[in-house]
Amino acid sequence: MRAFPIKIKCDPVICFLTLFSIALHLFVSQNLEYHRDELLYFSLGQHPAFGYASVPPVVGWIAWLMQNIFGYSVFAVRLFPAFLSGAMIILAAAISKELGGSRYASFMAAIGLLISIFFLRTYMLYMPVHIELFLWTLCIYLLIKHINTAKDSYLICFGITAGIALLNKYLAGLLFFGLLIIIPFTEYRNIFRNRKFWTGIILGSLIFTPNLIWQVVRGFPVFNHMSELYRRQLVHMDIITFLTEQLIMPAAGTFFTVAGLMFLLTSGKVRKFRFLGFLSLFVIIGLMLLQGKSYYTLGVFPLLIVSGAVAYEKWIQRTIFRIIFVVLLVGMTIPVVPFGIPVMKKEGLKNYFKVLDRKYGIDLGRRFEDGSIHSLPQDYADMIGWEELTAVTAKAYQLVPDKKSCIIYCENYGQAGAISLIGKKYDLPEAICFSESFRYWIPGQFDPDPTSFIYINDELGDDVNNLFRKISIVGYVSDPDAREFGTTVYLCQEPVSSFNKFWMERLKSLD
Repeated sequence: MRAFPIKIKCDPVICFLTLFSIALHLFVSQNLEYHRDELLYFSLGQHPAFGYASVPPVVGWIAWLMQNIFGYSVFAVRLFPAFLSGAMIILAAAISKELGGSRYASFMAAIGLLISIFFLRTYMLYMPVHIELFLWTLCIYLLIKHINTAKDSYLICFGITAGIALLNKYLAGLLFFGLLIIIPFTEYRNIFRNRKFWTGIILGSLIFTPNLIWQVVRGFPVFNHMSELYRRQLVHMDIITFLTEQLIMPAAGTFFTVAGLMFLLTSGKVRKFRFLGFLSLFVIIGLMLLQGKSYYTLGVFPLLIVSGAVAYEKWIQRTIFRIIFVVLLVGMTIPVVPFGIPVMKKEGLKNYFKVLDRKYGIDLGRRFEDGSIHSLPQDYADMIGWEELTAVTAKAYQLVPDKKSCIIYCENYGQAGAISLIGKKYDLPEAICFSESFRYWIPGQFDPDPTSFIYINDELGDDVNNLFRKISIVGYVSDPDAREFGTTVYLCQEPVSSFNKFWMERLKSLD
């Protein structure tokens, strides 16, 4: 392989849409605060490792790079997803050409992504999903390029990309398992005899090996995570809801996903890529049967959108109808954009959802996991209150005379992430937490033995109440729109016995 084989030319219109996507995501990035999950994933960058409690290491590695270059602000957290959204636009346009589309198909592929609510949401937040969509789509692009050019170098790149995809989310294994099942029934079965294919697989395996070793050493925490996920969340999934949300997540982009799947499965113009249609069905049906979350299928959506764009180019020939189609799609999308990204600040969003409820009786997205209806969707409620919580914690920390003997404890990873990231500007120490990957960084004992304990939770536990003589409430999250509304910061001082002894007993009880 003399040179890296991927060379993608960017049409001026596609370049404009690429910049538009980046600018749009950055423009709305600071209308609300960090998302709860962003606080977790970006905090991983403070502890680079070969694995974490619920995800492989790539998201933590990128977080380490971004925070060391750009810092810890909301803008810094959302910078990488925004730029990757632009890369997705370029990649989608490139795939459309490989599927036989011309400039209109490339344009429609970009439009199809930009009008999809899942795309707008995914590329605003720093989570593994935005990387997953890009890597899945890149893997598919490399396969298509190999088929169109017969260049084996694309197979090596495919293997490398597959290894990185597995280092980002284990769900990528479903995509590759589907390919292993489907390809033997196609004309491309000879790929398994190609040395370059196995070279790529070996390279990809080597890339993934450090995380595999990490899993072995720690007793495969991924299985514990999956078991917990099934017990608490996935058990509640049902087929009707799953299939319905496959149509809701793209919003107007559904016109592309459905058309793209039909086109791949039935059109003679893309007959040699029909296996990609079956691959998409395999992923969707497989996740449905496994009771996966609805958004787990998003990895195949960019392919379906691009295929739909190529289909519409074939189906709609007259220029006037092509223009009308785009105008209608954009017109359908603009009113529902606030469901995807916070194009307004909190009060504007509240008014938007209030109008939907009052005029049309629509409470879509505002029903939380417990069934209660709130002023904002749960994702937006998870993006409020963190600054206030950290400021109250900083106030408590300033009241501590001996800061070396003070620790901060948080009940959940969102709180711990807030203290670890937002707390930088207050010079707060990193929080202690048993939730998610934070449990890997918990010390066995403290030196010196703590005499002050800042406790963050919605209520004070009896064990803490019995350990300290002096306990005061410093403040709490007062914003009723925040999901953390009511979370309280307690300052606990004058322990009646050794905190280290209490702490070691606590750790033993959790083993």
